[in-house]
Amino acid sequence: MTDQQDSDLIEEARKLFSGPIAFLKSAPDLKFLPDMEVNEVAFAGRSNVGKSSLLNALTNRNGLARTSNTPGRTQELNFFDVGDPLRFRLVDMPGYGYAKAPRDMVKRWRFLVNDYLRGRAALKRTLVLVDSRHGIKDVDTDMLDMLDGAAVSYYIVLTKADKIKASELAAVMERTADAIRKRPAAHPDIIATSSEKGMGIPELRAAVLESVTQG
Repeated sequence: MTDQQDSDLIEEARKLFSGPIAFLKSAPDLKFLPDMEVNEVAFAGRSNVGKSSLLNALTNRNGLARTSNTPGRTQELNFFDVGDPLRFRLVDMPGYGYAKAPRDMVKRWRFLVNDYLRGRAALKRTLVLVDSRHGIKDVDTDMLDMLDGAAVSYYIVLTKADKIKASELAAVMERTADAIRKRPAAHPDIIATSSEKGMGIPELRAAVLESVTQG
């Protein structure tokens, strides 16, 4: 893609995310999933990775996705309609790796997410959020294994990039690139973001738009 195509995509994505975006529904079970009218991009990440804050920054809305001081609160698939007429959907997947979560909740999460990933033809890409201060952890690796197994393409998105020095961020990005290099479903590009500072948000919007429009 040329620089002009990049800038055009970023501008198109900016306009789209400035327009109508609305919560559609929560699905605690596959039978509650909405019809596959349009393509979907899902967001995955550890319970305290800043997923809700990033979704709010991405959509330019303070309260679209609920933020909570209690990690692991969202245990459903939350669907958001983007555009009017409808262009695509964002899917907020329940956070994983919450240490205090009961075992049956963890098991339920795994069944829900795994079944969604394997059976959702409308799902075009998943964005796996990783805290830039910690890099990929074992619980993240489990998620990447699930995505590779389900053959669902994914981006690694580093969150809270404003919380570390530029040199540390560069090192984390390099380690992350090494970690995903041989993973079959991983996109080689890594996007570093900050919900607070707006860093990487235009590029992330463009990546979402590209994901749902290609093919």
